[in-house]
Amino acid sequence: MNSPDPNAAHPLLIVDDEPRVLASLKEVLERQGYHVVTSSNPRRALDLLGRQKFAVVISDHLMPEMTGLDFLVECQRIQPLASRVLVTALLSLPTLVEAINKGEIYRFIAKPWLREELSATIRNAVNRHELLVQNQRLQSETSELNQRLQSVNTALAGQVEQLESQRRTLDQLNLELGRRYDHSLELCSRILATYDPYLAGQTRAVVAIAEQMTASEHFTAEEGQVLKTSAWLCDLGLIGVSRELLRTFRSNPNRLTEREIDSIHSHPIYSQTLTAHMDGRGSVGETVRAHHERFDGHGYPDGVSGLAIPWTARCLAVAVWFVECSLPTEQAIDAVTSQSGKALDPEAVRLFLKTTQIRPLPRNVREIMIEELAPGMVLANGLYSPHGMLLVGEGQALSGATISKILNHNLIAPISQRLLVYS
Repeated sequence: MNSPDPNAAHPLLIVDDEPRVLASLKEVLERQGYHVVTSSNPRRALDLLGRQKFAVVISDHLMPEMTGLDFLVECQRIQPLASRVLVTALLSLPTLVEAINKGEIYRFIAKPWLREELSATIRNAVNRHELLVQNQRLQSETSELNQRLQSVNTALAGQVEQLESQRRTLDQLNLELGRRYDHSLELCSRILATYDPYLAGQTRAVVAIAEQMTASEHFTAEEGQVLKTSAWLCDLGLIGVSRELLRTFRSNPNRLTEREIDSIHSHPIYSQTLTAHMDGRGSVGETVRAHHERFDGHGYPDGVSGLAIPWTARCLAVAVWFVECSLPTEQAIDAVTSQSGKALDPEAVRLFLKTTQIRPLPRNVREIMIEELAPGMVLANGLYSPHGMLLVGEGQALSGATISKILNHNLIAPISQRLLVYS
């Protein structure tokens, strides 16, 4: 089956008052596959232009009712994308200039024409028409896309503005929520102060230490918030214990009965219950519950030990121990360090000493955590096992192998000493 001639999709209009010329042009162009429409009257041809699209319009110049130039000017107005070709035997310069200026004529064909020249001219005129049509379609599509893009951008800008407004509102609400949360914590502190001023004073001291500890890089933002909140709320359960019992517990705990001691030891559980009404985060409740657990497993209320105690609770335990021992600063520090590896996590004790800087160090010495050990550091104190065996001597530079040895030993038997290195 023969494929359709592509030229048939591009109809041509030929206008000439001479029937012989019309027939000749039509015959030549139809042999090349074009669909040809003819008219011997330019005015009737204008009517055709109003009803049918043409790729090329070919017109004789000298016609009785209208010159070809005037006809093609009207043709440009009706079908501006059609290629216009003027056929004339009089190619005078004024005619050429007028045709170019007025009708934007694409090509001229001189009578008599050469078949090859005619074919090439019409083929190029059709190609020009296709380019103009494609360009118009692309411009239309581009314009439509731009309008859609503008509409989308306008909608997007509105959504962005709406989101920004929502963000500002949310920020304001979060700020207000933060203020109310802080106010709630302050209210808890006032309740404690009303119930037992001494207890409230201890709570504020513990919070101050917690804030210093959380300012270090050893806490995530969430962990820092958990520790500070837990510091405010950890003793809230003591309001269920009588004042007289609390005073006896502080002054002469040996006078308490086992039941009274159990009542005191249950306060972390009560504090956890009350905390749930203030802060729904489970990590806060777990920290509050575990802040009296001991690293060696002999604490309360659950008797958990070591790394099973949340990191935040281990740090809170150090702050609570330091405050509740109620000793002068130096003695309180000694009390804390003496419990490193026993009641208190050695790493939490080191963090406490590092961040609070309660005990000044020589100018060229600094305190570090065990996780901060790095090759090239020089120890400012010797490291010993819990059984008194020297692990690393003072003044020894640390290598990767030495650090691995220290870390492995710490996993088996936690090193309770302070870690001091030369700056």
